Amino acid sequence: TNTLGELTLASASSDSETVGASPPLRKKYRASVAEGAGGLGAAIGSAALSTVPHSVAHININNMQANGAGQGQDSELSCLNNSAQNGESSSAGEAHTNVNGLSTTNNGNSVSNNDGIPAPAASNNTVSSDANSVKKKKRLSQSEEDVIRLIGQHLHDLGLNQTVDLLMQESGCRLEHPSATKFRNHVVEGEWDKAESDLNELKALMHSPSAIVVSPTVLQLRMKFLLLQQKYLECLEDAKVLEALQVLRAELTPLKYNTERIHILSGYLMCSHAEDLRAKAEWEGKGTASRTKLLDKLQTYLPPSVMLPPRRLQTLLRQAVELQRERCLYHNTKLDSGLDSVSLLLDHACSRKQFPCYTQQILTEHCNEVWFCKFSNDGTKLATGSKDTTVIVWHVNTSHQLKLMKTLEGHAYGVSYLAWSPDDTYLIACGPDDCSELWLWNVQTGELRTKMSQSHEDSLTSVAWNPDGKRFVTGGQRGQFYQCDLDGNLLDSWEGVRVQCLWCLGDTRTVLASDTHQRIRGYNFEDLTDRNIVQEDHPIMSFTVSKNGRLALLNVATQGVHLWDLHDRVLVRKYQGVTQGFYTIHSCFGGHNEDFIASGSEDHKVYIWHRRSELPIAELTGHSRTVNCVSWNPVVPGLLASASDDGTVRIWGPAPFLDVQDAEGLNGKDLFDWSSYFN
Repeated sequence: TNTLGELTLASASSDSETVGASPPLRKKYRASVAEGAGGLGAAIGSAALSTVPHSVAHININNMQANGAGQGQDSELSCLNNSAQNGESSSAGEAHTNVNGLSTTNNGNSVSNNDGIPAPAASNNTVSSDANSVKKKKRLSQSEEDVIRLIGQHLHDLGLNQTVDLLMQESGCRLEHPSATKFRNHVVEGEWDKAESDLNELKALMHSPSAIVVSPTVLQLRMKFLLLQQKYLECLEDAKVLEALQVLRAELTPLKYNTERIHILSGYLMCSHAEDLRAKAEWEGKGTASRTKLLDKLQTYLPPSVMLPPRRLQTLLRQAVELQRERCLYHNTKLDSGLDSVSLLLDHACSRKQFPCYTQQILTEHCNEVWFCKFSNDGTKLATGSKDTTVIVWHVNTSHQLKLMKTLEGHAYGVSYLAWSPDDTYLIACGPDDCSELWLWNVQTGELRTKMSQSHEDSLTSVAWNPDGKRFVTGGQRGQFYQCDLDGNLLDSWEGVRVQCLWCLGDTRTVLASDTHQRIRGYNFEDLTDRNIVQEDHPIMSFTVSKNGRLALLNVATQGVHLWDLHDRVLVRKYQGVTQGFYTIHSCFGGHNEDFIASGSEDHKVYIWHRRSELPIAELTGHSRTVNCVSWNPVVPGLLASASDDGTVRIWGPAPFLDVQDAEGLNGKDLFDWSSYFN
């Protein structure tokens, strides 16, 4: 402080001697203050310097000494950042001292003016440090930290490591636990001894990947086994047989874990070359691919707070896209699990115009009521049966238009049920209650291969193919239930079962049959056992089963359409809207992944539901009498057929003209919000 006072006096004296004339008013006043007041300059200097950090003041003093010594004529002393000239501060928030004006500034607030008139000394409470002038960083919530880590992991996978470092530094987060990072690097580099040593550090952080609680010691054992297995395989691939044998005997075997796997690993010693080893072990070979796959397995034993699951952001995005598609009422195309085929910037929405709600074709070749229709398993043909005693087989061309292919005649009582063989070579036709005959046609040649009738008192109204394509079962409400070969020879029979509808399950042994006791029972023709599966309170007019054999769709008299889970034997859902009396109406699963259900109705409409929604998403009008049967093309999800007592078959498809946005499924809207009806 004394030095500052002396410098001020010396500066004033030097100025007056150099110029040789009366000093300017400012300098004259400063000189008079220095001469008349004695130590006032020192007091002012002390007050000024007390308001700046010690280090800044010290540097400014050194600068002032240098300026005074080197120039003499220049008493303008500046700060390091050249911020104090003529009493003006160069930047807000930067504490500095202007010696000429004896002003001290903090955060842009002047303590004394530039005319040299001192202000009262500022207290420590008035002038705070720079740290107090900087806003504290907002504390991140747990979800915000999670998002930052997910973004960091994705950027790391893209190779943007510098960006990741900056993101973690600025956010104050860490991508993963330091021990996990070290462990990851050692695994990727194939430093197995170090990676094994890292397990000791990670032991306290481990957790069980399943609901069953497992001790950290056991988890460490499992992780060690996976590491040593990789080490063993890499030694074998490098033809280091002795080292591999040492790993097997001295490291893997003493663990006394998964001895069955160790026996399999020991067998790999006999592999003659690396390709043989990779094939038998179903292993990618030494390198990044297999080690990354190993890390993915090891991560399951560590909580996400320590090491994130691999590609976690992509997994979450994929789940979000799939969930939107599953909740989309009109989504009827193949689900692409990749993210490249969708836009993450828009919600998924399909338009109703893409759905088979529009009449594309009306088939009028039948001259009486049409009782049944069924697409072939390969989707290239449609068979329709009518009261007019004919079966018409239609060909579905590449533009999804139907052309008459063959007419099969001679069914005296009419045709009320049809069944395609698994390979679509044969077609079986059944008649109504009074019909005791069954026709087996070769569709390609149009020839009748078998006309079967066991007794004139029989009623063969339903049929189902065994999945092996060599047998079928048939029956009716007069108590007949037969299993036959392709020539109509009787293989087995079940007495006293009044059959309404039949279905063969994929195990090739079990036959489902609805009977007059309002139930569906499972019959095994091999061991002659049966069991109850479904019990309704009203007559089951017809039923069909999903491709996976899990769900059954029932048309129940006076009740409508019911969905049953055959495995759990529970009623899943009752669909609303349809009018179902005592007519036999056949419903169906359909659309991609069989996500939809369609049924005819006695009110002349076709109803379509999403499998998870009890309310219909579409009501198709056009028929003028009861719709007896519907069939969804199993290959073309946008093609639906319906048969009616009005003598016509209608083919339903998407709207004939779609604009670009509808075709892309971006702006699809519906009149109602159906999401509340999903479970």
